[in-house]
Amino acid sequence: MSPFCCEPSAHGGASMTARRPPRRLGRVDTTLSDPLIGQVLDGRYRVDARIAVGGMATVYRATDMRLERVCALKVMHPGLAVDHVFVARFIREARSAARLAHHNVVGVFDQGTDGGHVYLAMEYVDGCTLRDVLRERGALQPRAALDVLEPALAALGAAHRAGLVHRDVKPENVLIGDDGRVKVADFGLVGAVDGQTSTHTDSLLGTVSYLAPEQIEHGVSDTRTDLYACGVMLYEMLAGAKPHAGGTPAQVLYQHLQTDVPAPSARVPGLAPQLDALVARAAAREPDRRPADAVALLAEVRDVRAALTDGQLDAVPPQATGPAEAGTENLTTVLPRPVDDGRLPPPVERTARFPAPLPGAADEPHADGHGTGRRRGPRRSMLLVTGAVLAVLLGGGVWYINAGQFLRTPSVLSLTEGKARAKLREAGLEVRVRRDHSLTVGRGLVMESDPSPGERVRRNGSVTVVVSRGPEVAKVPDLAGTPLAEARRELKKLGLEPGLVTRRFDEETPLGAVTGTEPAAGTEKHSGSAVRLTVSKGREIEVPDVTGQDVPSARENLREAGLDVRVTGERVFSEQAKGTVAAQSPEAGAGRAEGETVTLTVSKGPDLVAVPDVEDMSRDEARTALEKSGFTVRIRRVFLGDTVFNQTPDPGEKAPRGSEITLWVR
Repeated sequence: MSPFCCEPSAHGGASMTARRPPRRLGRVDTTLSDPLIGQVLDGRYRVDARIAVGGMATVYRATDMRLERVCALKVMHPGLAVDHVFVARFIREARSAARLAHHNVVGVFDQGTDGGHVYLAMEYVDGCTLRDVLRERGALQPRAALDVLEPALAALGAAHRAGLVHRDVKPENVLIGDDGRVKVADFGLVGAVDGQTSTHTDSLLGTVSYLAPEQIEHGVSDTRTDLYACGVMLYEMLAGAKPHAGGTPAQVLYQHLQTDVPAPSARVPGLAPQLDALVARAAAREPDRRPADAVALLAEVRDVRAALTDGQLDAVPPQATGPAEAGTENLTTVLPRPVDDGRLPPPVERTARFPAPLPGAADEPHADGHGTGRRRGPRRSMLLVTGAVLAVLLGGGVWYINAGQFLRTPSVLSLTEGKARAKLREAGLEVRVRRDHSLTVGRGLVMESDPSPGERVRRNGSVTVVVSRGPEVAKVPDLAGTPLAEARRELKKLGLEPGLVTRRFDEETPLGAVTGTEPAAGTEKHSGSAVRLTVSKGREIEVPDVTGQDVPSARENLREAGLDVRVTGERVFSEQAKGTVAAQSPEAGAGRAEGETVTLTVSKGPDLVAVPDVEDMSRDEARTALEKSGFTVRIRRVFLGDTVFNQTPDPGEKAPRGSEITLWVR
């Protein structure tokens, strides 16, 4: 067993949206009815027990009957399986994690669908999460904190060198197996190294307490984003608390943007200054002040460990509430060492040191001074009795410390607040209530508890239940007359999303200001709903006709009408006089908004062509010759016949190309 592990808890980290802080995953009460338990998915995976429920999926312990091994089966909630966006994210986790063949990454074996069930088959890690350890211990000794951080960085380093960013590093996603091996889970928010996250399209990705400033402010994430979360996590392990706290997620986000992560020695007097510097480096607000990636930070962590004395590594923080980590049991971690060329070699195992064994009772010396291993009869009996009594007392004390003072948290999920209070008080537990919004849990019902159902809690301790307020609702504000940019900001403040923008003419509303919304002002909508905006194009202007006018006159007339003017460099032949406006776009009479542009083309004058002589030709021959020269033809018959005897204009005269030639036929 690892010295860190509490009771075995869920792993697999079902992905969650981060509009509010994600729900902590823990062991779920498997006595609740679950239709999947006992079923076989895809003809291969027998579902044995439910072990965790997240916002996106449920995690089960399952048996792969084909390979005869235990695995974790992560099954997307049926309500989300019909949404292609969630399914795409789910499959992306499988593909991303499958690319990382590393001892410190939770392996993904398979992905598939069975009817309405979308699932991942993953490595089963029997143990607990770092969150469980911190809840049990409060704070860790520096040696223990580094024993967790190093393999986590090794896993992230493998991801970074593969071109991936985790983007959701937090204690809930760091698993500690019963063998002490540390693994990083839940690559559901993984993205490319140069990817960007839009922080306004749906919601902020990642957990609020571990978001880097650039994620919050610009929606940008790269390898250094994961390092910021690791710096916050190291602070939490050393100090026993998160560096930024607040009553609302917005307050925490503001502190990430405006306040540096404090030195952990402020809470842990006497902590080595090298650890303060390590936290400051990893969790620097400016990304350029952090190491390039997890491999680089791992090298710095090892340098710090090498520089610390055993006394500094094993110092017990005052915030520690559980048994001391050092000198209890060994912790095996798999830590690949970075080499000069930046690649990750095969992992190597390192085992935490055992304390020196306590000296046992030595053989009592004989009178001649040599140990014989024998004792006098009566004295030997007395020692045996005394030892037995001490063993019973010690065993009872150990039992009380490890188990007797704890009980399992009753499951109150989906109960009303009143029933949840009664059930917890009946178990002798104090009840604390927090309320939050939920799209999936009905108003007034318990949506989660801390500790989670089935986790250990001290007798007469307290359990915090989160009661659903139902979906978060916001009223659509009255935005009439508000400039478009300001209207968008106002909607986001209320948790609503600016939707499609339609522009219409409006005599009363200034150009660029909102004339109305859909749905209308005062309508209640769920948080995240889109609101369509109608924006004024200003007053409608009828474009005047300026063809045939000289360019200065045309420009003045259009500007007086409230329109802008652009003159092309192209010149064209037209019936308009040379230097005047030959054509305009849009045409005269079209409706345009104030300030829109009208494009003018200037005339080179008519394109004059010599009229061919077609007298004495047949009618058809004359028509063909004239049309070939670019003229149109009009026929007038005087007598019966088919021969041209006169034409207008006369042969040899010049006429504009495209003009009409009249022929008289007899």
